[in-house]
Amino acid sequence: MTERQEQAAPDALLTRIGQVVMLHHAGDREEARHRLLGLWAEIGEDGDPLHRCTLAHYLADTQDDPGDELAWDLRALTAAEEAGGTPAYDGAPAVRGLYPSLHLDLAADYLRLGRPDAARAHLDRARGAARTLADDRYGEGVRAAIRRLEAQMGEGGTPPGGPGPPRQR
Repeated sequence: MTERQEQAAPDALLTRIGQVVMLHHAGDREEARHRLLGLWAEIGEDGDPLHRCTLAHYLADTQDDPGDELAWDLRALTAAEEAGGTPAYDGAPAVRGLYPSLHLDLAADYLRLGRPDAARAHLDRARGAARTLADDRYGEGVRAAIRRLEAQMGEGGTPPGGPGPPRQR
């Protein structure tokens, strides 16, 4: 019984994160940020890499300041790299599936902060990582977002009409 509870615990936390993300998508950004920060405090800086990656990835979307958004996206990437660097870690395939989105978000962050070279580097990484995505709704959505950012950046790496695409707020 204890083993079953331990196995269910990670799923329970991911479910809680998902519930807060739904709150955010429904328009309550401030409350979502508050609840996600509470979950971050609960798991801590040394918590499960999949949980940290997921939380930081969604926390970035709730930030008002582009620099804060970048900081959370970098935390998400760091946690993903920790999880992916451990072959025995059960969450690694799930985290690997996030790499295209993580790099896409970083590209958008850097573009908004006026750093087109860093934006281009992460866009290239997003494009490369997206090759491994399935031809499903998630994969098609990420590839479409990559194409939109590519079009916005133009050939010179700077956006013709502004600082980059808006993220889901």
